[in-house]
Amino acid sequence: MKAQIVYDKPCRIRFRCGSDAFTKELERSIHKLVMSNPWAIACEAHYENGGILIRYKEGHRAEAVELVRKLRGSDLAPVSDNQYDTEEIDRTFKSDLAKLVMQRYIRKAILPAPIGAALIVYSGLKYIAKGVSALFDGKLTVEVLDGASISACLIQKNYNTAGTVMFLLSVSGLLEDYTRARTRAALTDSLAIKADQVWLAGRDADTLIPMSQLQVDDCIRVRTGSVIPVDGQITEGEAYINEASMTGEPLAVMKSAGASVFAGTVVEEGSVVIKVRKLSSDTKISKIIELIDNSENLKAGVQSKAERLADSIVPYSFLAFGLTLLFTRNVTKAVSVLMVDYSCAIKLSTPIAVISAIKEAADDDVTVKGGKYLEEYALADSIVFDKTGTLTNAEPVLEKVIALGDYSEAETLKIAACLEEHFPHSVARAIVKGAADRDIDHAEEHAEVQYIVAHGISTTLHGKRAIIGSRHFVCEDEGIEITDEQQAEIDEKSGACSVVYLAVGDKLTGALCISDPPRPEAEEAVKQLKEAGITNIVMLTGDSAKAAEITAQKLGISDFRAQVLPEDKHRYVQQLKEHGHRVIMVGDGINDAPALAAANVSVAMSDASDIAKETADITVRGADLTQLAAIRQLSEKLMHRINSNYRFILLFNSALLLSGAFGLLQPSASALLHNASTMAICAKSMTPLEDKKRKKKNK
Repeated sequence: MKAQIVYDKPCRIRFRCGSDAFTKELERSIHKLVMSNPWAIACEAHYENGGILIRYKEGHRAEAVELVRKLRGSDLAPVSDNQYDTEEIDRTFKSDLAKLVMQRYIRKAILPAPIGAALIVYSGLKYIAKGVSALFDGKLTVEVLDGASISACLIQKNYNTAGTVMFLLSVSGLLEDYTRARTRAALTDSLAIKADQVWLAGRDADTLIPMSQLQVDDCIRVRTGSVIPVDGQITEGEAYINEASMTGEPLAVMKSAGASVFAGTVVEEGSVVIKVRKLSSDTKISKIIELIDNSENLKAGVQSKAERLADSIVPYSFLAFGLTLLFTRNVTKAVSVLMVDYSCAIKLSTPIAVISAIKEAADDDVTVKGGKYLEEYALADSIVFDKTGTLTNAEPVLEKVIALGDYSEAETLKIAACLEEHFPHSVARAIVKGAADRDIDHAEEHAEVQYIVAHGISTTLHGKRAIIGSRHFVCEDEGIEITDEQQAEIDEKSGACSVVYLAVGDKLTGALCISDPPRPEAEEAVKQLKEAGITNIVMLTGDSAKAAEITAQKLGISDFRAQVLPEDKHRYVQQLKEHGHRVIMVGDGINDAPALAAANVSVAMSDASDIAKETADITVRGADLTQLAAIRQLSEKLMHRINSNYRFILLFNSALLLSGAFGLLQPSASALLHNASTMAICAKSMTPLEDKKRKKKNK
């Protein structure tokens, strides 16, 4: 692309390509292309003059120049409208704010007084109409108060005060809209369905293919614990599918051949073949964002309380107006009282503070599905950890294979990897990777794989039943005999490793020893959580008591439960709640989903299974457990800010009311101070809760 360099300073360069170089639709495409490079810091593209501004890391000027030189409009594909552009939102906000300010002051400077007054009356009619509409609906809300105060100013021909009130209300509304839009943009990327590969169903065997190769009318197989990546129709099999992201219903529903399924829903149990109807869907994105925006259920309790309180105060504002008029017989003093209310600041500042906190969490790679979960996190006194894949290393390693039956170590590992490759769990990944590292080909030789919710997998191999899982599952649930000699050999060779048992044809075939060391930061994370006021820290695991005890000692956790089944985890969380505790549950596997759903607030880490992420209220997109303590600090600071806002609003507006009633402030001054304070408290609510410089230094 032909381009002229019009600005060139260290780490910042601006190109001018001409007004016909690219269209508005391609602005985002250029932004995305530039930002895909590791040296890029920021990029702005403007189709009006073909301008491209690139901020880059020191020493990478040549790469920026070369990228623009090779840029071709024909090579750029428009980015989907569902991909929100945060920089465009910022530009739109600045532009709209500038227009508001210019419009107000240019009108005052240029237009004759009668025309200016007429325009103010015209603008005021919109606010009055909203207030009248609310009254007809039988509601005495903030809209009624706004309409009444503007009406009072217009009746008194105090056009300047009316204009000031409307200007400040417009700016407050613009601030709230901007914060919501910015939050939506920050959340979208984390909520997008990012399936890189899918299993293409075939007659003889399934084939793993990149998502990019999938086409409409292809058939894919989706198994237990996986998110359905497309919209389509079931052609084979049946499964319990959790459609909470679509319907909000927490219970899974049975779906079989002929039923429609949608992207973003989760197969809780079973396996289905789906004929692809749509390759991409924004269902999950739009649904969750809609819930964040609108659902009363996801609002923080303090936010819902604030909104109810805001509307309930309005009648008292009118009562104060009436009493002031009655006792002073002074309309100006009464109108000064009407110009001030508590509800406007309360109703605006609280949701803005909550939304800003969610956005701040998103900036730190933490997805929060609603304000109420931050509130619960701040109030929690207990945290329950799953061990494997959560407290322990996100990538456990297969240390040893113990052959106990008619199969060799290589054959034992081949069978285990073949069974485990379909399931998104850290232990399963360790077994599959262990086979790959040993150059063992584990092409599918079995029939349909079934995940048993009691923590195990079963299938049929060469006519024989094959099962793999915990000792409890293999021995107690499936009745496979494990002799004392076999158990002694396993105990001796496994050490502190977790053990997965494999049986073929009703006989124990072998055991796989998984080394699962704690994450490097896990001990520090536990320490920080204790310092943050979490008094009860518990570790639950399906592993042996020996492995659990060693891990708990390393991390400084005094309370742990070993050989725990999924239903036991769920029951334990329920018991804690029944004893008055507020519980945070942190898990990563399919078997953690019931406990995650039962907790007051649940957290999934980045490498968790799809169903754990879907069930969890908060998802940490990184792998650092110390983020859990950071979320605690953020949530506590949010609650402190909201309560601090309440105190300021109460004191400041009470002072304005008294000043207006005693004639110390004119209506215009009351309106200005009230609305300015509302704007100030909203602007303060948008500021970061965490000191970014200090946080960066600590890192």
